[in-house]
Order: sequence, then C-alpha cells, then structure tokens
Amino acid sequence: MERKKTDCPALPPGWKKEEVIRKSGLSAGKSDVYYYSPTGKKFRSKPQLARYLGNAVDLACFDFRTGKMMPGKLQKNKQRFRHDAQNLAKGGKPDLNTALPIRQTASIFKQPVTKVTSHPGNKVKTDLQRAVEQPRQLFWEKRLMGLRSSDITEQVLRSMDLPKGLQGIGPDSEDDVLLSAIASALHMSSAPITGQTSAAAEKNPAIWLNTTQPLCKTFTVTDEQIRDQELKVFQARRSLEEALTADGLARAAENSRELLQGKTA
Repeated sequence: MERKKTDCPALPPGWKKEEVIRKSGLSAGKSDVYYYSPTGKKFRSKPQLARYLGNAVDLACFDFRTGKMMPGKLQKNKQRFRHDAQNLAKGGKPDLNTALPIRQTASIFKQPVTKVTSHPGNKVKTDLQRAVEQPRQLFWEKRLMGLRSSDITEQVLRSMDLPKGLQGIGPDSEDDVLLSAIASALHMSSAPITGQTSAAAEKNPAIWLNTTQPLCKTFTVTDEQIRDQELKVFQARRSLEEALTADGLARAAENSRELLQGKTA
C-alpha cells in the first residue's frame, strides 16, 4: 500500500491528511482517507472528526475525501430545503410514501424494518405474492464456497468455529457452506431448524434432501448449551462495556491534556 500524508489547510494548523492507496487485491486502486490531530490521534470518518472538534470548526461543507471545504454542496442543500418548504407552503403535497425501508446491515438477505404501532385499529396486511417462496437450486449454498472476508489491511478474517454437534452432509461439505446454509434458514424460515432428519439423505442427498433444512445432520440444542451461550454473550457485553468506558475516559483525558497545552502555549 502507498501512503501519502499532507497538511490539511481546511482544518486548524497541525492537522494532517493521509491517503492510503491499495496496490493489490480486489480493491486495488481504491484509497482510504484518514486524518491526524496535532497530537497524533487518528480519525477514520467525518462524524468521528466532528465529535472531536465540536464547535471549534464548522464541518457542514467539509468534504472528508478531498479535505477541502465545499460551499457549493451546502448551498445546494439549503436550496433544496427551501424549495421543499415553499412547495408545502403553496399547497404542495408532502411525501406520504409509507413503504418500509430495507435494513442497512451487512446481511446478504433483505430484511424489512419492523414498524411497531400501538393504535388498536391497525391491521397487519400481507402481500400474498411475496409470501410465496421461490424455488431454490439444489445445493445452492455451495456457490459461496471459497469466499473470505478481510479487514482494511486485506488480512483474511478467521471464520466462525461451528459446534462439534453440527456435521455437514452432501458433496464437498465444508464449514463455510454449512454456516451459509444455517444463516439462510434462520433468516428466511420461521420453522424450527432441525437439520436433515432422514437417514437416507446422508446416502443420497440429491434425492432425499429436505430443501427447507440446512445441509447438516439432525441435531438438538440442550439447555446446557443455551446456558453456555448466554454466559458468553454476558461476558462479551461486559467486555464491550469496559472497553467503551475506558475509551471514554481516555478521550476525556486527552481532550483535557490538549486544552491544558493550548492554554500554556
């Protein structure tokens, strides 16, 4: 990766802008932009930069990618908001589109956002055309074989370790294929996930495979496994709480130290 660090005139003196250009991989040619404070603190996004600077610098028209102030962008937004206000004042109709947005997550499945209301007269309507499940290709999960996720440094992330009780079936059964099948079943099906209950599916899965269940042998989840998982979730939440608390204390101490340095300078 190629790194270029330059001064950022749009920010207070001492601030640096770094552009990291990727040289290899699927994202070759793309670049990431970071900013460094005079004390060396690294910022990866505009919201993070705005929280740190507060009211010291107005970043409303600041372009994070180029590191420049773009007054034209702010002016276009003002004109658009003014046009909307004038249109409503003249009797124009507001946007009454009630279509639910799609959840913006890393999931490969579209999950509509659930709208919860407490009005007693509301009725839930279902789309019969969408309720009909489309047919799936046999062993469609194998199309995801070999795909690996990587971090910003293009290092391959370690895949999830499945429990020993989950054993895949079918040709060239691998853990990543089984993980994709289980994730699909949890997202798309409301029925219990039991695996392939027929013993004949292990001998000839192309004929006896139950397409509504993932590509694994039948399994059961015990109360002990549920309690172990609850304990892991509790420990992970406790670790996250401690990390967030430590980060907040460190950030407050750093801000106090910078204010003290500014007064003594």
